Amino acid sequence: MSSEETPETPLIPDQRRELLIRLLRGHEVLSVHQLTEMLGVSHMTVRRDIAALERQGRAVSVPGGVRIAGQLHHEPSFVDKSTMDQPAKLAIAALAAGLLQDDTTVYLDAGTTCQALVPHLVRHQGMTVVTNDFTTANALMGNPDVEVIHTGGRIEHANRSTVGRLAAQTLGHLALDIAYISTSSWDLQHGVTTPSPAKVEVKQAAMASASRSVLLTGSAKYGTFGMYRVAGLDRFDSVVTDSGLSRAAREALRRQGVETRVASGGGAAPDGESAEPGDGEASGSGPVPAG
Repeated sequence: MSSEETPETPLIPDQRRELLIRLLRGHEVLSVHQLTEMLGVSHMTVRRDIAALERQGRAVSVPGGVRIAGQLHHEPSFVDKSTMDQPAKLAIAALAAGLLQDDTTVYLDAGTTCQALVPHLVRHQGMTVVTNDFTTANALMGNPDVEVIHTGGRIEHANRSTVGRLAAQTLGHLALDIAYISTSSWDLQHGVTTPSPAKVEVKQAAMASASRSVLLTGSAKYGTFGMYRVAGLDRFDSVVTDSGLSRAAREALRRQGVETRVASGGGAAPDGESAEPGDGEASGSGPVPAG
């Protein structure tokens, strides 16, 4: 341990956690074992510090260690997204499908997690699907029992979707029952964000037109943020994620009144944690009114 990393006298918890954050800024990811050596404290103390920082939205547990909450500068392309975290996306979609009913108008945001809802959606009658996603529209093209409305707008080639004001204006003329919103970055402090400003008004327009807004997002995306803010988590009626979300993060969301539904399977919980709550279980007291 270097003299720069290890305090000469014991630190109070807040001082130690600030030092932990400074260490993460230099390394991005550190194991629990590394931190016990750097801080000169026990594994239990490090895990308590990690949980406290995670509740504050400043750090995120990973198997065996912790990473600093970081900024997302570029979203993955459709090709990259289509191969990432597939079990988690299927589990999230299966749980989110429980909100679907016959004769419903649904918005499916662009993204592979929302696309995973399509097989569940076609089992219902009288469905209307509004989307800005070409892959979703194409998957429904051969099903005459589903009414499909594409928003139009400027094409974003990397994600096979449309963005911008024209797409948002289309949504502004519609009344939606449920808007399923996707994101590549979310956390308690920043809410739902994106590095792409053209996506913001589309997501916001869908939420404004919907009676109910549901965020579908994987635990692997938690603790990251983009430059442009879409909405706080309290603006969603519920958040559906996978069981990889740590216990500390779930508790932080619950304390803020964010209804969080955790799908069993699909996500690897941080070391030492159970994957519970299970399929269909929700935590939180519901959304806090926007103020």
